[in-house]
This record gives sequence, structure tokens and C-alpha cells, in this order.
Amino acid sequence: MTFSQSDFRHIRWSLLAFLLILGVGSATILASESFVEQAQRDQKEARRQMLETRARLATAEADRENMRTYTLEYNALLERNVIGNDQRLDWVEGLDRIRQRHKVSGPIGFKYAILPQKTYTPAPALDSGNFELNRSDMTLQFDLLHEEQLTAFLDSVRSEIKGWFMLDKCALERTVSAPSADDYGATEQVRAECAGGWVTLRNRSAPK
Repeated sequence: MTFSQSDFRHIRWSLLAFLLILGVGSATILASESFVEQAQRDQKEARRQMLETRARLATAEADRENMRTYTLEYNALLERNVIGNDQRLDWVEGLDRIRQRHKVSGPIGFKYAILPQKTYTPAPALDSGNFELNRSDMTLQFDLLHEEQLTAFLDSVRSEIKGWFMLDKCALERTVSAPSADDYGATEQVRAECAGGWVTLRNRSAPK
């Protein structure tokens, strides 16, 4: 089929309309593809922002829970006089009360010494944050009726005296050999020598 110039005059408007429609259609397709790509990028960005928001929310909730836990622990340490200056008078009075109740005496009596406070560096090292660790070393020497009396005495020290007492070691020496069944428990049988210390925490930001 052939077209002459006279035929072209009859179809030119239709051809122009077709070309116009083709151009508009192509532009629409390109615009649609660009719109879809932009929508996909927007969706990906929205998903990223949503994940970041969830992560920040989870972090905030964890921080709030940690703060609540730390506050409870901090208040408990304050209540036990662990945070602040050493409570030497409270320790001395508490030891005397426990000595009288457990009837600790013997030939050497009840001897103890609490040394001046010094900076404490635990092993392995401990990250104490904004708190400075201090320790007042203490030695104890007294006679006991039996070994279990020592355990009861140390349990009372930890539970009844406000503070943080760390026991390093205890050495026991029998002072009465081969006691008879009649006098066992009536006189002191064991001599105890113990070493430990009272640990306190001081806020480095607190005024000295």
C-alpha cells in the first residue's frame, strides 16, 4: 500500500494526533516509573525512620528501667551508710554489742583495730564510675567456745552493723587440747584471728 502527497493531506491530522498521544503516553509511563521509584524510596525511608524510632524508644525504656534499678540500689547503699564518710563510731558500737551478745571474751579478751581509711583498689579492677572506693582495714582477735561461734559472730557483723564489711581471712588455733566431755563448751577452746575491712563509696563530685 502506497501513500501519495494528496493522501498525506487527508491523514496528517490523524497522524499528528497519534504522535501526540504516543508522546503523552510515553511521558506518562516515564512519570509513572519515576513516581513508583520515588514512592519506593519514600517507603524505604519511612521504614528506616520507624526502625530508628523503635530503637530509640527501646533504648529510652531500658534507660528508664536501669535508672529505676540504680536508684533503688543507690538508696539501699545510702541506707546502709556505704556511700559517704566512714562510720567508725557505728562500727565500734556495733562490734561491742555483738561481742556482749555472743559472750566473746577469753584470756586475751576481745581485741580489734580499725586502721585509717585509704583508697581501695580491688583485684580484678572494678569500674566504680563516679565513685571513689575507700577501705578501712580491720583486724580481730578473740577466743571462742567452738568454730561455729565464729560463723555466727561474722554473720551478725554483716547483718547488724550498717556498712559493707569484707572478710579477707580467718585463722583458727585450738587453745585447749583434748578437752573432757564435762568441761567442753564451758571454757574457750579456739582462738580466732581475722582480717578484713570496711568499704565505703564516695562521690567524686561531692564537696570535700
